[in-house]
Amino acid sequence: MTYEEYLDEVTTLIFEKYNVKEAAAVKLVVAAQDAEFFVRHDDDKKLRTIDQAHKDAKTIYEASLGNKKQATGRPG
Repeated sequence: MTYEEYLDEVTTLIFEKYNVKEAAAVKLVVAAQDAEFFVRHDDDKKLRTIDQAHKDAKTIYEASLGNKKQATGRPG
């Protein structure tokens, strides 16, 4: 899949698997992209698979929970 399709897939998985509102899922993926999380995916097409999308969605979602804990000092 293309890089853009891959980002869409990761966004959809965050939305569907983790019950995150669609707009929030988009923001998580955009923030990950801004943090250069997807640089390797852009360079290496082999990293743009459904299996990898599931792993990346989980990583990004779990990181967002960690960020909430840091911001509030409480569990997500």
